[in-house]
Amino acid sequence: MAPRSAALLIPVLAGALGAQEPGPIQDNSFLVEEAYNQEPGVVQHISTFMRDRTSRDWLFTFTQEWPAPGITHQLSYTVPFQRLSASPDGRRAVGDVLLNYRYQLLGDGEARVAIAPRLSLALPTGDERQGRGAGAPGLQGLVPISVVLGPACVAHFNVGASFTPGARNAAGDKADLTSWTLGQSFVWLAHPNANAMLEFAYTSGEAVAGPGRRERVETFYVNPGLRFAINFRSGLQIVPGIAFPIGVGPSRGDRSVFLYLSFEHPMWKP
Repeated sequence: MAPRSAALLIPVLAGALGAQEPGPIQDNSFLVEEAYNQEPGVVQHISTFMRDRTSRDWLFTFTQEWPAPGITHQLSYTVPFQRLSASPDGRRAVGDVLLNYRYQLLGDGEARVAIAPRLSLALPTGDERQGRGAGAPGLQGLVPISVVLGPACVAHFNVGASFTPGARNAAGDKADLTSWTLGQSFVWLAHPNANAMLEFAYTSGEAVAGPGRRERVETFYVNPGLRFAINFRSGLQIVPGIAFPIGVGPSRGDRSVFLYLSFEHPMWKP
């Protein structure tokens, strides 16, 4: 995974209350986002880790999702922590943090079709001089659409864009940057607690090439993976997952390992 590829992909345990039976695996996507907001009173903590097997670059993200206070509105934040071989200091450090809002426009986890647009504010918390950030605040918008294709198959589609005015590179040059994202995934519900997944994620973005100048940066990954659920009577659901992103087209030659871990549990009684 090249340093710019990591930036473009950035793109997600407490005591339980009450006794309820957790449902099947659902809102546990990898590279493609699913259109299901958190249920009332249920909070989710998500950790992901992606490591390029050639460059040894890696990206860790932590996301926490909260209903606000029900399924219609959802608030979350994403904190990236990464190592890039191209960084002059060679350090591991935080990148640009995302603050996210999602609106359940249509459906929910029980519906045949669900749509949940997301708007995110990217904070310039990363050091652009080291290649770990954009050097300016930015906005991201994404529309996830989830469709039940049959008793054992669900599909998820993403279309999104971002805009970062006055982004800076390591030399301090500035330019306005835009990017576009498309994603498609298919989930085979082999069992309520075991799913096989196949994702396709494409991004066409820009990088600062000089004062007021931009260069095009594209990534395309095919991502086969598996996820499992461990359910507890308290309502806690733990979902580990693993995938193997394969770069094709502009990302040809990239080979990575992707690890996923989610803790979802009731935080309060709705």
